[in-house]
Parts: sequence; structure tokens; C-alpha cells
Amino acid sequence: MNNTAIVLASGMGKRMGGDIPKQFALVGGKPLIYYALKAFEESDIIQNVVIATSDIAICNSIVSEYNFTKVSKIVQGGKERYHSVYNALMAIDDADYVFIHDGARPNVDEFIIRSCYDAVTQYEACVAAVKSKDTIKIADQNGFVETTPDRNSVYIIQTPQTFRFDLIKNAYQQLIDQEEDLLSKGVNITDDAMVCELFTDKKVYLCDGEYTNIKVTTPDDLKLVITD
Repeated sequence: MNNTAIVLASGMGKRMGGDIPKQFALVGGKPLIYYALKAFEESDIIQNVVIATSDIAICNSIVSEYNFTKVSKIVQGGKERYHSVYNALMAIDDADYVFIHDGARPNVDEFIIRSCYDAVTQYEACVAAVKSKDTIKIADQNGFVETTPDRNSVYIIQTPQTFRFDLIKNAYQQLIDQEEDLLSKGVNITDDAMVCELFTDKKVYLCDGEYTNIKVTTPDDLKLVITD
């Protein structure tokens, strides 16, 4: 196997408040990003880790302090999430599959990593996801309910989002080449699966995530971080 995890650690996380980016906030005495890095470090499925960050010095310090030996490169993050992913992909010399993960999702574990690996080796593109527990409403422009989709077909998308390396790298190259045109049309790139959907003919499979695999967004979310 030659699998690389990309861990995204850019941005400030304004809804968290505080003076430092949320991925570096201390939880259980350790930086939030530590927990995701630890999961990939301990996984036999992952051979390399690339971090895309707004602060290379802090990440170098974390990698050194906790001896994360799989971290092979730390690259500068970009203005938007997709810029950070692109920078990380361009820094990878070769891989079979890439696992693109938000550094602010500390509860990723071996079950989810294995779920993604089993799916990507079969389908070449997959995302960790869980079925919505709540009824979802689609609103119109005025805030009134327009439709109610079948809850059985609604999924909450998580990370890792996992792809055959050359497939997603080529898709991101096309995204960057066409970025100006897409922005002019009001296209908002929100995740890696969307990039795959836009620039390849490969369908993205929804593999098993976990409800505990939250993205830390507000201070209340810190209570849900698994630090054991």
C-alpha cells in the first residue's frame, strides 16, 4: 500500500472565538489537530501524512513534540479549503489513494479509516457519511419550506474523503485551471466530492462514518472530543 492522508489545518474558525486557530486549541492538554494526526499515525492503512496549514511553524512543533513519524510534508494552506487541498496534492510525489481529512475532526478512528479504504479500493471515490437523524427541509429564497426530501436518502457528509490519487489530483488541477470561470458563475466548492463530481465521471460512494466524527465548530463541540 502507498496511501497518504492529507490533514487540513488552515483558517481561523471564527465561530470558535479565541486568539488562535481552533485546530491548535488545547483539548485534554493537547492541540486539537493532535487527535486526527494520532489516528493516522497509528493506522496501518496510512503510510504518509501531509499537513496543509496556515502556520507551518506550529505544525512543525507539534509533529516534533509528539513524534509523528508519518508526517512527510507540511505545506502552506490557501485562501479557501480547496486551495489547501490543491497545495497538498501537488506536494505528493506518488500515492495509490489519498484520504483528505479536516484537522478539526478529532474523533476519526480506525473504523472510519478502514471503511474509507475498503470503499475506495472498490469504487475509487468515497466519502465517510452518516444518515441524517433529523427531517430535512429545503427552503425557498424567502425562508419558506419548499420541499421535504426523504430522510432515508439524506446523508451528513464527513471526512476523510478518499480517492484514487491520480483521479482527484487531475480533478483539482482542472478546478484551479477553471476557478475564475466557476466563481463568475457562482459555483461554491464545499468539499472534495464536489470536485470529483464536477470534473470526473466517477460516482462518489457513501461509506460508513460515525456520528461521533464531528467537526469542531463552536466551543460547545469541544465537550464531544474523545481524548482517551
